[in-house]
Amino acid sequence: TAIRGAIILAKLSVVPVRRGYWGNKIGKPHTVPCKVTGKCGSVQVRLIPAPRGTGIVGAPVPKKLLQMAGIEDCYTSARGSTGTLGNFAKATYAAIAKTYAYLTPDLWKDMPLSKAPYAEFADYLAKNHRPAHTAAHVDQ
Repeated sequence: TAIRGAIILAKLSVVPVRRGYWGNKIGKPHTVPCKVTGKCGSVQVRLIPAPRGTGIVGAPVPKKLLQMAGIEDCYTSARGSTGTLGNFAKATYAAIAKTYAYLTPDLWKDMPLSKAPYAEFADYLAKNHRPAHTAAHVDQ
């Protein structure tokens, strides 16, 4: 049915929102992890991390979306025809979705360090691998 299809589509469209800190990492993450930009049509929205207690500084459309995303403190900047509310909301959504697009050092995978080639083959290199000088080689 249409309702079941809409429910499935809504569940598949859920986007994770990454939150971060503005200064020191005390308490729970409260703002966006870094500056992110979203664009739809002529509207360009930029989300900028803010200190704890600032609240969401912006127009009603991004403010509502950021509140629903769980972001407590954020500065916003918008350019273009923000009167087109659909594009304004989509640009804000695109910026929120981009929070996981940046690969920051805390998301780096831990890689085990391998030995340097000299350290790995030190025993082999220490051995004398020159051919033995025999009487047959000296005569020629």
